Amino acid sequence: MSLNASAPYTTTSTSKQHLSTTTAATNTPTSTTTSDSGPETVELQPTSDDQPFASDEEEEDDNGASSPAATDDHYTSAEHRARALASGSEADDYDEDADDDDDDHTVTGEEEEEDEEEEGASSPGAYSASEDEDDDPSQLDPAVAEEMDKFEATFKGFSRRFRLVNKIGEGTFSSVYKAEDLEYDLYDNSWDHSHTGSSGGRRAVGKPKYVAVKRIYVTSSPARIQNELELLHDLSGCESVVPLITAFRCLDQVVAVLPYFKHVDFREYFRELSMVDIKCYFRNLFQALRHVHNHGIIHRDIKPTNFLYDFRRGRGVLVDFGLAEREGTDSQFCLCQHTTPPTTRPPTLAPSLGYPKHDSRPSRRANRAGTRGFRAPEVLFKCTSQTTKLDIWSAGVILLTILSRRFPFFNSSDDVDAMIEIATIFGKAKMKACAALHGCVFETSIATIGERGFTLEKIVLWATNRTANGSSRDGTGDQRLGREEAEAVELLRGCFELDPARRWGAQEALECVFLRE
Repeated sequence: MSLNASAPYTTTSTSKQHLSTTTAATNTPTSTTTSDSGPETVELQPTSDDQPFASDEEEEDDNGASSPAATDDHYTSAEHRARALASGSEADDYDEDADDDDDDHTVTGEEEEEDEEEEGASSPGAYSASEDEDDDPSQLDPAVAEEMDKFEATFKGFSRRFRLVNKIGEGTFSSVYKAEDLEYDLYDNSWDHSHTGSSGGRRAVGKPKYVAVKRIYVTSSPARIQNELELLHDLSGCESVVPLITAFRCLDQVVAVLPYFKHVDFREYFRELSMVDIKCYFRNLFQALRHVHNHGIIHRDIKPTNFLYDFRRGRGVLVDFGLAEREGTDSQFCLCQHTTPPTTRPPTLAPSLGYPKHDSRPSRRANRAGTRGFRAPEVLFKCTSQTTKLDIWSAGVILLTILSRRFPFFNSSDDVDAMIEIATIFGKAKMKACAALHGCVFETSIATIGERGFTLEKIVLWATNRTANGSSRDGTGDQRLGREEAEAVELLRGCFELDPARRWGAQEALECVFLRE
């Protein structure tokens, strides 16, 4: 696939208190990650009473009495932290548009391979009882109407084929519009898997056919645009992966035309999903990942807003391949890809608390693309040989979000906070072993991070206000994990293997007891 450069118009087929980060100082808890290029030290300052993640259960009630989570003497400080992490993220306080993605295009000088991208462009379309429900021109924002008019006027020939209806998403590198396809019946519509209920890719007489038009900004590099379009073209043929209908270029403007998929906002339904619904959701997601991974492609940005799901119809579609890349791109040697267990730093050597101010050694460079809270450990440790398994970790985060009914579950502000959140669950010992896989050293003196961590069963129970001994906090009786819930946790365990070589693949996930049909 290519875009013809010679023609002006061508077609191709929480709310949560965080650990603050400052420069290293003496007599303060620290978390350190080091690599061959030198250690990186960040001071971590917990909130009062050494409780960095505050939760509702730890606050006083109206009568001034402390809640059980704060008064049970048998709770360890590490358990307090884990309980707070499990119960401290609220969906209503999460601003998706404020979220950032670290992208891997254009690097200058010594800066990290990192750019920011907002989430708006990840969601082409929104569900409503009727596709026309929100399309009243009188309700259109005047600024959006002016923007669409200008776009249609400057993109030669666009208005002949499409009529823009509304703006449905915006990000750093693109905007997405809902549009009517005026020439739908003139082309091969084999991509249309009966989204509207009609057969043979034909629309009902008089019924408009809508598509999502992704307008890619000129600030995007040509290589980035070409990569996304080529990957979408190569991945055609799977109902769970969004197909590329076509793409156009006019001078320096590029648009990609994708199906308009009706769906429901994740935050509106994730707490209400039954086990049957959860199974259907993840069968769709892992089928999409199996298709993507079988083509040797890493999506790199698996999250709820990039998997458009309509739970009313039990169907989902994986979208937004702006950060995707082929497996092996720019890969270099990493210990995690070799069978010999890596050796950790000898215990006789104390970890360094910093690095030389004018260190001339080159820093480790690795792709860190993805969204905060969904990055796999190997991404955080800057693994130089990343694989498709990092998408499986991200899918596991979505599963944990649904089982715990907390969105977002991980809400770190940077990579160091993200490591601490993961260490809170898995413990220091496993995090040290994980770091060693990638030639790094993980050290922390935060007392509330335990050595062994906690089981995923406990995390789910705590997040849903249940206790691990079989009773709810309000004393309503037996609250142990049910059979299907325990099977879901087993799937979660396979997704959350810290060693990417041992982490399940998409096919293994589909064959697990929980998803087996």
